[in-house]
Amino acid sequence: MPDNPSPSYPLADLCVLVDLPPRTVRYYVQIGLVDRPQGETRAARYGSKHLEQLLLIKKWTAAGVSLERIRELLHGGPPPVPARERAIGSVSVCSHLAVAEGVEVVIDPQRAGLSPEAVRQFIQGVMAAFKAAQGEEDGASPTDPANTNKNERQAREP
Repeated sequence: MPDNPSPSYPLADLCVLVDLPPRTVRYYVQIGLVDRPQGETRAARYGSKHLEQLLLIKKWTAAGVSLERIRELLHGGPPPVPARERAIGSVSVCSHLAVAEGVEVVIDPQRAGLSPEAVRQFIQGVMAAFKAAQGEEDGASPTDPANTNKNERQAREP
């Protein structure tokens, strides 16, 4: 009974499995992040090792790891150091989202464990929620007794 050979994929199938465009996969091969496939051009075949490499690269890029650091990790570099508690005098890079005059959100993506994409989604959500709240506030009726004080109500009465 013959051994089951490891799976082999053409570029198009591999791209579907890892949800990356062919151009990106070719780029990763070109810069040495992913091993070269067996064969060339349309006959090139990618195996399970290529699939593993691409899935790791995708996971790490989503977490905001640079391609240079990913290269180190793929070639046996030390794993990422777990985050420590902030010490007095420590420095961190934060994003400041100016929502409106006097309203600012400070985001420390590293401490929050947020990828760049997660930060973008968070910012979009905050802005959408703020705009919705502004819309509700702007849409309130000025003659609504709950929104007027006693003097304003008396001035409008005949």
